[in-house]
Amino acid sequence: MAATPRKNKTARRMLAAGAGLVTVGALVAAMPSAGAAGDEFVSQSTNGKGWGRMVDVQLLSFNDLHGTLEPPSGSSGQVTRLKEDGTTEKVDAGGVEYLATHLRDAREGNRYSITAGAGDLIGASPMLSGLFHDEPTIGALNALDLDVTSVGNHEFDEGARELARMQNGGCHPTAGCYVDGKPFGGADFPYLAANVTDEKTGKPLLDPTFIWEKDGVRIGFIGVTLEGTPNVVTAEGVKGLKFGDEVETINKYTKILERKGVKSIVALIHEGGMPASGAVNYTCDGDGDGDGEGVSGAIVDIAKNVSPQVDAMVTGHTHQAYVCSIPDPNGKPRLVTSASSFGKVYTDTTLTYDRATKDIVRTAVDSANHVVTRDVPKAGDLTQLIEDWRALAAPIANRPQGFIAADINGRGSTAYEKPLGDVIADAQLEGLAPADKGGAQLALMNPGGIRADLVYKQSGSEGDGVVTYGESFTVQPFTNMMNVVDLTGANLITALKQQVSGSNLNSIKILQISKGLTYTLDMTKTGADRVVDGTIKLNGEPIDPSKTYRVAMNEFLAGGGDGFGALATGTNKLVGASDLDLFNAYLAANTSAANPLPVPAADRITVVK
Repeated sequence: MAATPRKNKTARRMLAAGAGLVTVGALVAAMPSAGAAGDEFVSQSTNGKGWGRMVDVQLLSFNDLHGTLEPPSGSSGQVTRLKEDGTTEKVDAGGVEYLATHLRDAREGNRYSITAGAGDLIGASPMLSGLFHDEPTIGALNALDLDVTSVGNHEFDEGARELARMQNGGCHPTAGCYVDGKPFGGADFPYLAANVTDEKTGKPLLDPTFIWEKDGVRIGFIGVTLEGTPNVVTAEGVKGLKFGDEVETINKYTKILERKGVKSIVALIHEGGMPASGAVNYTCDGDGDGDGEGVSGAIVDIAKNVSPQVDAMVTGHTHQAYVCSIPDPNGKPRLVTSASSFGKVYTDTTLTYDRATKDIVRTAVDSANHVVTRDVPKAGDLTQLIEDWRALAAPIANRPQGFIAADINGRGSTAYEKPLGDVIADAQLEGLAPADKGGAQLALMNPGGIRADLVYKQSGSEGDGVVTYGESFTVQPFTNMMNVVDLTGANLITALKQQVSGSNLNSIKILQISKGLTYTLDMTKTGADRVVDGTIKLNGEPIDPSKTYRVAMNEFLAGGGDGFGALATGTNKLVGASDLDLFNAYLAANTSAANPLPVPAADRITVVK
């Protein structure tokens, strides 16, 4: 197996970003650096000399792992694969034990191999990682020999200080060290965030670039997250940070790398698109017109405007799988890839490097997505890592919380109104309806906050239909505090229309709603008109724009997250229990072994297609 260049951990550092940067108002701890602030992280191999003018460099990549160490369950753990006869099949996929085996097998025979990520490798994680502030996932990524990754929006879930700890190591400031005598060592790979700066100093929060080098072959990487990160992360998580334009940032650092003599450049971008097909092995021409070919979405405009000197783009965020060709500003095709989510897919790309020009021969680029199937041997070191953390989590993870009669789909549902979304919204309403708890009349839940399905089949030895704490945590991993606010009927109507307009016009986000709230969503119309006027009712009564309603929602939505600015107008706020606590309380109060929770009808939103 070809050795991947390893990094000098003493060269890792995160820049101090100012007293107002993190939630506790403290400076991000900086590590010593061999270079000046903002210099790239450099990897140098001493494994002998290469030969020949043309060198095939293997680039293995994945994105949006979200701390999913164990194989994801239910529909969240499946991908659709296109067969040679044109039909499709569902394949069980994912799990870092299998991902490790696939990556290690793929590296065999490849003298030059790099492994890269495109963000959201941690954050919104299942309990096995989330309970321990994602230390287990960083350990797994180290074992996977990850060379470099960009940050994603979820790397900021716990703020800049915690992201610094992920990079540099050290025990958690309140939870301490989870393993006696073994402090957390941090990441062996650099996180890149070229477009994330301290809003006071303008300095990059993390290294903007990374140069991989072996036998004189040099590949530069630039890492960015989506400019709209503040819209999809709690305000505290990004306090004091500025997120710059992706294209401007990549083009800026492309010139910097070129001045350093690096002509082969790959952009790691935590932003993505929507392919015309859901098959993981679908390839597209990237015309971006949404006519059944190619890919559409934010990544198309980014790709068309990023400097032609960038040879390939590894993307993420949308949890889609695609290998596409999108023309650069000169009209020449350029590779853009994404590898689904949760470790279910990886991309294997061959970059042909010309030693004479020190550049990638663009016409020779070859790439394909591969399913992380579970029909290969598990990687023993990753199995041991999982078992070690599972033993620490077991006393909490295995506690029963409630009972379900069948699979209740959330993340795995493609419907606008998700059965599990109804359950979560009802749980929030029930917990916050009492006068002393906030007096909520309705509840709203953001669809992106539902991270998994509730699966009927047992995950351990708890028995079929039993929902454990670990399973409920996986569904609601953010532990967002709940808010109950006064919202005018006019702003409630506006919020519902913001699901399909404004920043959500081209990527709609349908809020999950509690019982009693109903309306019609007409998808034959466009923009805000899709939420049909006069159909929005609470317990059968039309919402009165002039009245005030008590509305429950998590703190993310209450801050206007996901483009719901109207929800940030709420007043008379009461802070309640966490979303996870309310979810578990609802399961305990409303289910039993004899009376498990049925699958909701999901009929609150009438959809016209």
